[in-house]
Amino acid sequence: MIPSRNTHIPTTGRETMPPVSEARFTIGDVVRHRLFAFRGVIFDIDPVFANSEEWYEAIPEDVRPKRDQPFYHLLAENSESSYIAYVSQQNLERDESEEPIDHPAIPGMFEPFDHGRYALRRNYRH
Repeated sequence: MIPSRNTHIPTTGRETMPPVSEARFTIGDVVRHRLFAFRGVIFDIDPVFANSEEWYEAIPEDVRPKRDQPFYHLLAENSESSYIAYVSQQNLERDESEEPIDHPAIPGMFEPFDHGRYALRRNYRH
């Protein structure tokens, strides 16, 4: 029997796996943050929060995202710099600008920008 999406499956008898939301974005998508002025290209996805407790607690409580949603690793840029960002799904939206991201790691990881997105280079695919 295949469990339904909302079923919690015991992993060890002491723990249960958290429910997993469906990811709205995929690797290579260009997105922007809903609250802060930065954009990025997704290079990895965690099905639920997978960063440190210290990182999570550093976010002000009134804007702290829920843990039980996809979190995205981005090669990000703002008007001042390029960096790596870790962002919850609730804080991202598709970037409709059709403009490429200017991050120094993109050429090594992705094919050239095409039709609003990036394709992962063959040597990074599973």
